[in-house]
Amino acid sequence: MSISVQLEDFDIKAETEKVTAGRTDIGALVTFTGLARDHAGTKTVEAMELEHYPGMTERELERIEKEAHERWQLQASRIIHRYGPLHPGEQIVLVITASAHRKDAFEAAEFLMDWLKTKAPFWKKETGPSGTHWVDAKVSDDEAAARWQK
Repeated sequence: MSISVQLEDFDIKAETEKVTAGRTDIGALVTFTGLARDHAGTKTVEAMELEHYPGMTERELERIEKEAHERWQLQASRIIHRYGPLHPGEQIVLVITASAHRKDAFEAAEFLMDWLKTKAPFWKKETGPSGTHWVDAKVSDDEAAARWQK
């Protein structure tokens, strides 16, 4: 298990190699990369700023990663979430799940992404031609995350 909250960009290939290095028990590796985007190419988002609460954010990411390992048979996982100023096209988040079989890896990755999208202690502010505003959670994201309730 491994999490990072960082300002710097990440290298997906290097991160997957770290997860699989020396491992022959991994049969499935799922990666998800989230990118900053403009809404449907409308040029309404020029930049975004992600803020977090240092210490608390890392503890929460560690807790949810541990829960994923309790729910699914994972050999390894990696979560990287960036903060700071980002522009459309830049990488924001990376989730890697590794298991013997694809079902566990896919479901754990979906669980982690739904949680990151709805419950992770990050705050997003977007800047565009009409100014700057804080972004609220979407109902559709909350509905997707609800399926994982125990």
